[in-house]
Amino acid sequence: MTTFTRVLFGLMLSFFATWTGALAQTANHLGKVDFATSCSAKVQPTIEKGLALLHSFQYEEAQQTFAEVKSKDSRCAMAHWGAAMALYHQLWDFPDAKKLSEGHGEIEKGVKLSPETAKEKGFLIAAAAFFQEDPKLSHEDRTKAYSAALEKLHTEMPEDVEVGSFYALTLVALADQDVDSLNNQEKAIAILDPLFQKYPDHPGVAHYLIHAADRPELAQQGLAAARSYAQIAPDSPHALHMPSHIFVRLGYWQDSITSNIAAEASARRLAEQHKAEAHYQTHAMDFLNYSYLQSGQESRAKEVVASSNHVVGATAEHQLDDYTYLNARTLLELHLWKEAAALPDPKLPADKLDTVRWVRTIGAARSGDIPGAETALKALQESVSAREAQAFKDGYPPGKEKASDLREAEAWLAFATGQSDAALDELRAAVTYQERNGGESVNMPAREMLADMLFELKRTSDALEQYQTVLKNTPNRFDALLGGARAAKAAGNSDVAHSLYAKLAQVCPVGADRPELTEAQTYQAKK
Repeated sequence: MTTFTRVLFGLMLSFFATWTGALAQTANHLGKVDFATSCSAKVQPTIEKGLALLHSFQYEEAQQTFAEVKSKDSRCAMAHWGAAMALYHQLWDFPDAKKLSEGHGEIEKGVKLSPETAKEKGFLIAAAAFFQEDPKLSHEDRTKAYSAALEKLHTEMPEDVEVGSFYALTLVALADQDVDSLNNQEKAIAILDPLFQKYPDHPGVAHYLIHAADRPELAQQGLAAARSYAQIAPDSPHALHMPSHIFVRLGYWQDSITSNIAAEASARRLAEQHKAEAHYQTHAMDFLNYSYLQSGQESRAKEVVASSNHVVGATAEHQLDDYTYLNARTLLELHLWKEAAALPDPKLPADKLDTVRWVRTIGAARSGDIPGAETALKALQESVSAREAQAFKDGYPPGKEKASDLREAEAWLAFATGQSDAALDELRAAVTYQERNGGESVNMPAREMLADMLFELKRTSDALEQYQTVLKNTPNRFDALLGGARAAKAAGNSDVAHSLYAKLAQVCPVGADRPELTEAQTYQAKK
């Protein structure tokens, strides 16, 4: 062999090694899933890709992937199982009657193919419990039946990562439907945490652990999964976004910003390829806007609002809905009460006008426009009724308690008309309801409104106590840090005021432009 030939051969080997390494890396960009089935060997990698997509809630692409499996292996029962499960968008929305029927048909086909393994049979039985043909079953009934079947399979196969992760997801789904929420989330964590230690590259385990820990008192238990998930499945925009559920709970604003910038860009690319719906983009934008607001970046937060009018794949109505929500929420967070009071109703159904009417009522009340607040409140009551009627129609019967947004709006109107005790009672009731259910992660907490109201009543020590509790539940919220610093200053507690102003400056990067930051800088300079 000549020197030239040896060099050429070496280059070819090097190229081949690089190419095969890149190929293996590409195949693993959705995470590591190992699920042996009785289907033909040629479709096994595609089945595992579809399963990985399911684990990251990439439902449209999962549907396409399992359709490919069916076309290549007509005897593959799990292709029908996967096609059915891609119709069940757990934690997002519930399949309508048409999709339930379609899912039932897919599972029937899968059962008739009589797969060989106990795990395949168990998954089909569990799915059949969910997709059973009984129109009288509620969403909760179906979820409980599905969960019970997977619990049985988990008892039989306690070490199986697929069974354990899918069973844990049913517990999170039940918690999401307000079925023993905290207990079910803690049960899910108890299943998922050991699996995460054993299978650190599994997309479902990391994903579901984040969802299970998505409430203030549990968030720290989801941090390791949040740090890992985007690296496990970087080809999934939802995987890129999901860590921010924990980052937001813990007040890690820059981490959330980084996650959602990447998620929105990835989702836009997939939408352009017709592999993902528009909501992957708008969900990331929701968290991005909120995180900019909490880190003092007002201009960037408003840029996100403006960009909601240009979401790939979104209908004109959806774009208007998203813009309306983000714009109203931004005005609320910035305490721009007169602008909030002037918000118009866009041309949307009444049930989709709840946020803008809620913010308009509070804005009018807090800017002293009592007639405007009364008119806005009546409109909000209409929206809440329409929202609850639609929820009932969709299979989610509303609870018996008054909605939190309605309580908050009524409280600020009562406060504006001098009924301070009634106003405080309404807000305390809203606090109790929100904190019992984990609270919204990207909205102003009712407890912060309670603190604001106490501060306006010049009950500064009481206000400070409430702000500090807000910061315990939702660390690093901009307005809670600012309000707490102001309350501490007014109460004569300069050490606490200095600490909170310093923390506010710390969580805001260079270039943050919320005008209140000048107040923090001025106070610190005097210290």
